[in-house]
Amino acid sequence: MVATGTVPTAAPPGKTAVRPGAVIALLVVAAFVVILNETIMGVALPELMRELDITAATAQWLTTAFLLTMAVVIPATGFLIQRFPLRTLFFTAMGLFTLGTVIAAIAPGFGVLLLGRIVQASGTAIMIPLLFTTVLNVVPANRRGRMMGLISIVISVAPAVGPTVSGLILSVFPWRAMFIVMVPIALIAIALGARWVQNLTDTRRVTLDVTSVVLSALAFGGIIFGLSSIGEAAGGHEIVPVWIPLVVGAVALAAFVVRQLRLGSTDRVLLNLAVFRHSAFTIAVILVVVAMTTLFGVLILLPLYLQNVLGLGTLPTGLMLLPGGLLMGLMAPIVGNLFDRFGARPLVLPGAIVASIALWGFSTLSVATPIGFVIAVHCVLSLGLAFMFTPLMTSALGSLPRELYPHGSAIVSTVQQLAGAAGTAVFITLMTVGSAAAVADQGASVVEATASGIHSAFFVAACLSLAVIVLAAFVRTPTQVEGAERVAAH
Repeated sequence: MVATGTVPTAAPPGKTAVRPGAVIALLVVAAFVVILNETIMGVALPELMRELDITAATAQWLTTAFLLTMAVVIPATGFLIQRFPLRTLFFTAMGLFTLGTVIAAIAPGFGVLLLGRIVQASGTAIMIPLLFTTVLNVVPANRRGRMMGLISIVISVAPAVGPTVSGLILSVFPWRAMFIVMVPIALIAIALGARWVQNLTDTRRVTLDVTSVVLSALAFGGIIFGLSSIGEAAGGHEIVPVWIPLVVGAVALAAFVVRQLRLGSTDRVLLNLAVFRHSAFTIAVILVVVAMTTLFGVLILLPLYLQNVLGLGTLPTGLMLLPGGLLMGLMAPIVGNLFDRFGARPLVLPGAIVASIALWGFSTLSVATPIGFVIAVHCVLSLGLAFMFTPLMTSALGSLPRELYPHGSAIVSTVQQLAGAAGTAVFITLMTVGSAAAVADQGASVVEATASGIHSAFFVAACLSLAVIVLAAFVRTPTQVEGAERVAAH
């Protein structure tokens, strides 16, 4: 049975009525907890290097492996959501996340800790598309903006506050506490799920195409591994030449696309690329990629700037990023309500302009920039991105017909992971090139070279943001798109 509103639906005798609002609220909280772990390791890496006696390149795998696992599992979630009921997938996702968290908390060494992160990521990868698809199925179109605003908190704010949370925990407790505090929260979510979560979406028999799964794993895994390795390569710690996984990923991606097109709309298709026939979906996804690339790029560069240029510690650095993350979280439901009233373009276009202004502000950073200016510009950027995330994701997924919801959700979640890895890689590469140029041309010190490299990275991002403003002018709301399609059909 598919619920079409937010009121309780009738229940069979002896069972509790289905309450979509309670289910979605629980999914949002659970997703926030699991996604938080995507960036929680960044501040902890120095302590882990000391405790486990590992190099920086090795420690980075705790984040890289998480991203790789997400990239491999997410494309298959379109199949999982169609084949299995909501309740089963919720307990699978939270069960995997809880198991991975326990493994990480008791890990005696790096190998077991890495295993725990991989298991954690498997559960996280299922949870996000599941949340998207549930909202699309049970929330009426005129109220989706508000609900997608809540999801935006998960997608954008959880990664943003991850470094702050880990910084606060590590300032008092050892690194295992980062995982220990997550266990009771995850168990509470499972207990509440046993009471509240019921099957709100339809399922049908579909066939899993193993070839597509293998190709998607090689494609998305190879690309993310290659992008994530760029920063390590710049520091002389590459495991394999960066071009190898990138080429393998690109070739596998081309083969994956060809196979999906051949499978068309059959039950064997893993990701139905027919979603890109909807122009509103395509434009919104492109802008989501740019916004996520910017967010993750800023999240990797600002801590480096605050610590290596301004000389701050890990806890102050985490606290400096907190106001922007909180602002984005506070604005998400407000922007969702505004979307329900005014549509996408009146929000996305001003948001793109504000984000561009912030990036131009970041391009002025130097060794003498006041900390207050950095915090203020970060808040401005967070405000601009807040006005973009919710309308873009709602426009992208809301413009699709119901049968494409699982595929659209999986694709949006996949490109977000690719964008996160790309943002980290591109910004780090630009910073490295800029720093090397400053040393070669000006004989700059390490601090001055780092500041110059960060300036270069933000300057390029600011230039690209001007193109984003132009593209934002073409964003449409789902109601506009659906109405146009109905007119064309007649």
